[in-house]
Amino acid sequence: MAKKITINDIAKLSGVSKTTVSFYLNGKFEKMSEDTKHRIESAIDKTNYRPNAMARSLNYKQTQLIGVIIGDITNSFANQIVKGIDDYARDHGYQMIVGSSNYDLENEKICVSGMAGMGADGFIVQPTVHFETMWSESNVEKPIVYFDSPNNDDAGMWVKTNNYEAVYEATEELSQQKYDNYVMITADPYVLKTRMERTRGFTDCLDIKKLPYEVIVADAKTTPEDLEKKLQVYLNDKKKSTLIFVANNWLLDKTYLALKKYKNLIPKQLGLIGFDSLEWSEMSVPSITTIVQPAYEEGQTAAKILIDAIEDKNEVVPNCILPCRMNRLESTNHEK
Repeated sequence: MAKKITINDIAKLSGVSKTTVSFYLNGKFEKMSEDTKHRIESAIDKTNYRPNAMARSLNYKQTQLIGVIIGDITNSFANQIVKGIDDYARDHGYQMIVGSSNYDLENEKICVSGMAGMGADGFIVQPTVHFETMWSESNVEKPIVYFDSPNNDDAGMWVKTNNYEAVYEATEELSQQKYDNYVMITADPYVLKTRMERTRGFTDCLDIKKLPYEVIVADAKTTPEDLEKKLQVYLNDKKKSTLIFVANNWLLDKTYLALKKYKNLIPKQLGLIGFDSLEWSEMSVPSITTIVQPAYEEGQTAAKILIDAIEDKNEVVPNCILPCRMNRLESTNHEK
């Protein structure tokens, strides 16, 4: 069996101290000559040495690991968030550990405990409404950045999109087409602050305009058939038009299937708008209007804020609100 190469071997081969090799491995080159760097690099190349991440963490209290906790890893928004985090983290020498909480506090607790045990240097979390209480009781003393649904906009580090304003402005613009009824389909608003903001943007706008609306709450168990039944009163009324606003990307799939038999009513009698850009929504017939979040940019920004905090540079603003935009397509081309 070949002898395992250690940091001591690298130090001897390059003619420097073990501490100098450790500085090199952790990117601390400030007081290191080019010749020293070259000798260490050559020794590592010749021996194919791979440093032990946990051993490095014991010496420098850093593992270059970031714990990322997502509510639902399966949706397109989460995919783009994770991609943004990963790209920025890799460019700066960090790797991530990803956990999916399914919007459940107990799962969040398990993720935090496991990632902390692995030595995560910091966390990026899409929190449920009670997460911060659990976090304060966990005694995990690592920096944390909240994304998408920070529960306290006055404290901590966070990045989000302008959910309330985006929904309010979209509802206001589409209301100018004078639909007779307005319906929002949303997951439970009381689980995430983001959902609360979107629901309030919709209802506040329509309350001010004194227009009739209904909010339908759905969950993972809700089927397209269930939604079709809930929408039946609007689907069968040929004399009145209805705008259906779907507040979650995974519910847009189900709503579209629920309206399959009624596609001929879109957009003259039925208007349809969703949240988050989905590949199929632009290719469907008719194409579906959506509010597009800059999810990739949100992930990158969260990673940027966290790594700045981990490295104690204080060069990045700890809070950021990114603007959404409405991608207006065929499903809302209603003419009264």
